[in-house]
Amino acid sequence: MNRAHAPRVLSIAGTDPTGGAGMHADLKAISAMGGYGMAVVTALVAQNTCGVRSVHVPPVSFLREQLDAVSDDVVIDAVKIGMLADADIIATVRGWLDNVRPPLVVLDPVMVATSGDRLLDASAEGALRELCRVADLITPNLPELAVLAETAEAADWHQAVSQARQVSRDLGTTVLLKGGHLTGADAPDALVDARPDPAVPGGYAEAHAPRVATTCTHGTGCTISSAMATRIAAGDTWPQALERVKAWLTRALTAAADLEVGQGHGPVDHFVDLRGCIR
Repeated sequence: MNRAHAPRVLSIAGTDPTGGAGMHADLKAISAMGGYGMAVVTALVAQNTCGVRSVHVPPVSFLREQLDAVSDDVVIDAVKIGMLADADIIATVRGWLDNVRPPLVVLDPVMVATSGDRLLDASAEGALRELCRVADLITPNLPELAVLAETAEAADWHQAVSQARQVSRDLGTTVLLKGGHLTGADAPDALVDARPDPAVPGGYAEAHAPRVATTCTHGTGCTISSAMATRIAAGDTWPQALERVKAWLTRALTAAADLEVGQGHGPVDHFVDLRGCIR
């Protein structure tokens, strides 16, 4: 892949009118990590930092038109997939992936929003599980990881690593394990790959940072997955990408409250590094 240009990263996701999650967060994260962001809308979501009010799903024929319009014209270096809402959308995206075969696919298996609102039909969980098999990297939070592992949510890091290894082995993909739902002064993340020929050297790589005490966590799952897609497409090794993204996201969380956006779970400050340069 030619590294002279910015990685061209396509987000396939839902919307967030307040700008903190979904394709809006994806585009900010892609830009902050040095990529060129593009976006295809799967669902129009009426939400804010306090919760989801309603979801409108356009016809899947229009979704496929959007996808084809991008891939017919632009060479795509990486795809990040977020909210898919239902089985028809998943099937449409899967069909397009099979046809286009982008070099890197990162899937954030979105099921439940930070606010607790469900963003995936329960009947579509099986289809989402199958989509995980064609992704190079999946980025579930702990509740989503438990659904994929068909077990109770992990209570500690050791259990979470065990679940991630099971999911990686069962679904044949690398898992980005995120420790944000746990407690403690340290907030570890890890790349877990239990396959015989892992994409991650040794099948495991951890990154650590102090846990940030903040309620501004809206869109963190969207953010880390799109940032990882961008850095891997830019040529970082997978462990290098995790270290870089982890450090940046910690800074973005630390500065998030200063944005003063919303009355609920506010967004992270994706442009924290740039903001310090232009003040």
